[in-house]
Order: sequence, then C-alpha cells, then structure tokens
Amino acid sequence: MNLSDLNDLDFSDMGNWPTPAKAIAIFAICAAILGAGYYFDTKDQQAALERLELKEVKLKKDFKVNANKAANLELYKQQLVEMKQSFGAMLKQLPSQTEVAELLVDISQTGLASGLEFELFKPDPELQKDFYAELPIKLRVTGEYAEFGSFVSGVAALPRIVTLHDFAIKFAKDGKLVMDATAKTYRYLDEDELPKKAESPKKKGAKK
Repeated sequence: MNLSDLNDLDFSDMGNWPTPAKAIAIFAICAAILGAGYYFDTKDQQAALERLELKEVKLKKDFKVNANKAANLELYKQQLVEMKQSFGAMLKQLPSQTEVAELLVDISQTGLASGLEFELFKPDPELQKDFYAELPIKLRVTGEYAEFGSFVSGVAALPRIVTLHDFAIKFAKDGKLVMDATAKTYRYLDEDELPKKAESPKKKGAKK
C-alpha cells in the first residue's frame, strides 16, 4: 500500500478499506480519543494531583514542627517560668516612687566618694513607658580619669538599675577634666499610674 492508494480511499465505505488502511485509521482515532481525554480530563486531574502533592509536603512539614513543639512543651513551660522569674527579679531592681529620692542620693554620694566635684546634678521630667518610668539626670562633674572610672564602676554596682549615657569629657580652664553625662534610672509604675486600657464596645453596652 502506497500514498496513491490512500488518495483513492472512500471515507463513506471504510468497511472495504484494505487492512493496513483500517489499522492506520483505528490508530489515528485512538490517538485522537486519548489526546482529547488527556486535554479535557487527565490534564486537570494531573494539575490537581500536583497541588495535592505540594499540600502534602507542607502538611508533613507542619506536622513535624508541631510534633517537635509538642515533644518540647514541658521544656517551653519551664523556660517560660524561668523568664517570668528573671523578669520579676529585674523588676525588683527598679525603685518605687518613694525610693527614687534615696537612689538620687546614692548616685551623688557615689560621685563624691570617687573624689569628683559636682557642678550640675539636674533631674529632668520623667518619661513614662509601658510599665515603667525613665528618669534622666543631667550630670557635670570635675575630676581625673581614674575618678571617672571609679564613679562609673560605683554606679554600676548600685543595687538599683542606673545607666549612663552621652559621655563628653573635656579639659577645664584649671587643667582638670570635666565630664558631662546623663544618668538614667528607672522605676516601675504604680497601678494607678498605668495607662488604662480602652473598654470594648460590648463591655460598655453591658453597663447600660
């Protein structure tokens, strides 16, 4: 069978075609059916399968993460307790409102004990934060390098938290050194000083 024979085939009388022509026609029809089935059905199913496979990978990853968290739940609880204890210990290092005056005296006494002379000791207005207040104190002292170092060490050793900022050292006219700095101490806010949270509309409606 050759190409000229294919041109003579009558499509209205396919039953009388030669066997090779019938085989070719059947193969073409099957290929067309398979192609149409893939395009209209299998293609979408394959895309859905790929999406499900990606989802399966993500779910397995999430499961491993959650399983690890569950396995270490007691450890996380213990760490939370330790963090709360550590935070409580740090909070105790913040003076109350009544202790601030004593702390200011401690800072000035530390400077005098270090051999420094105070030219300025000026507490500025408090700055309120979330649960504590910050009290900046402008300092200007005269002395020697060793005395400055002793003062900084003494302040760091105070039982309450005091930090030093914005250091500036220069020579005075008499040959001594002058240090400007800002000391910051902190105190925790009393209950009546904490910012009040806004009530939700539901709670306001319940009071009516």
